[in-house]
Amino acid sequence: MQTLPTEIGILACLSILAALLWIPYIVGISKTTAPEGAPDPFDRPYDLYSLPAWVHRAHRAHLNLLEQLLPFAVLVLIVDRLDGFSALTYWAAIAFFWIRIIHAVGMISGRLKMPLRPLIFNIGVLCVLIMGFAVITAP
Repeated sequence: MQTLPTEIGILACLSILAALLWIPYIVGISKTTAPEGAPDPFDRPYDLYSLPAWVHRAHRAHLNLLEQLLPFAVLVLIVDRLDGFSALTYWAAIAFFWIRIIHAVGMISGRLKMPLRPLIFNIGVLCVLIMGFAVITAP
């Protein structure tokens, strides 16, 4: 059996994280009492600003992961097709994984405050750009 490159394995783990990261938001919605006269949240979701702050942050954490995962995933798959994995892509993938974990936990818990939150997000962008560089410079 052929071994899976680390970058692809990390991509699989990030995809699982993205698939599960909606759970805190759904738990928060389920625990929130509907304002009087509000429609059933199944028919029309609550306004995010009317929810507890952690629920809003959980929603943002999920969206932020999706915003960065899509370009990262496409670039990793292209680098794989070009056989362009290197030490740089290896460490960029590992860093990206842990950055996304830190971002999600920090966002939902409310502990990731300014200026750390945009800094962490931008380190994720840097990892995406490194994968883009690997595509451009692949043999």
